Amino acid sequence: MTRWECAIEGDDRQFDNVEDLIVHQSTDHERITCQVCGTVIPDGYFAIKHAFDEHSRAEYVRAYDASAGDVRRRESVKEAIEAAANMGEVIDRLEGGDGSY
Repeated sequence: MTRWECAIEGDDRQFDNVEDLIVHQSTDHERITCQVCGTVIPDGYFAIKHAFDEHSRAEYVRAYDASAGDVRRRESVKEAIEAAANMGEVIDRLEGGDGSY
């Protein structure tokens, strides 16, 4: 079974399912400000999703002084999470539901 590691600012907590990871990142860590547009978003998966869904790779590279490897790594994380996560459950839990989506 794949374990999902938080990895925000050295947080090495691991989770059995990706939904728990996303909820943890969204609720237990400070929100961050997008360096491209100034939007305040949860760190972790939602920050990566925002960066690559809302901005070009070039904007991301310039704003975050990122390398091509940084971009590939974050795109890989985004793809892996989106392939595994039940986002309906995540949203329900973040909105105060019990996750029984």
